[in-house]
Amino acid sequence: MAPNKTKPTSISPSSFVAALPAQQRKDSEELMAIMRTITGERPRMWGSRIVGFGTCHFVYASGREGDICLVGFSVRKPSLVLYVGEALQEKSLMSRLGRHTAGKGCLYIKTLDDVDRDALREVIAKTVELGRRRCRS
Repeated sequence: MAPNKTKPTSISPSSFVAALPAQQRKDSEELMAIMRTITGERPRMWGSRIVGFGTCHFVYASGREGDICLVGFSVRKPSLVLYVGEALQEKSLMSRLGRHTAGKGCLYIKTLDDVDRDALREVIAKTVELGRRRCRS
C-alpha cells in the first residue's frame, strides 16, 4: 500500500502565508488565528500547501492508515479550501455560513468576507470536536 503523500514538513506556515497575494494573505492570517484559538495547536505545514492544526491518526476499513491534520486549510487560486470533513453534514450550521461551496470533506470559500465569522468558527469547532472524538477511538 502506498504511503500517505501529505505529511508534515519543515516549511514555515508564516513564511508560506507571507508570500501570498494580499487578500489571500489577510484571509490566511485570520484563519490561522481562528484555528489556533479553537485547537490550541500551533500551525504546521502538511505538504507544500496545507496549513494544518493538530494531528489525527486514521485507519480505513481497507487497512490504509496514516496521520493528517485535525483541521486545516489550503490556498488555491480561485478559493480557500478548508478541510472540515464531517462538519459539512451539519445542515443548519452550513446554511448560516454564507456564500460557499462544498465537496466531500472540503469547504470552498472565495474570501472570508463572504461568510459569517461566527458560523465559520462553529464549523471549525465542530470539525475539531468530531476529529478528536474519532482520533481517540
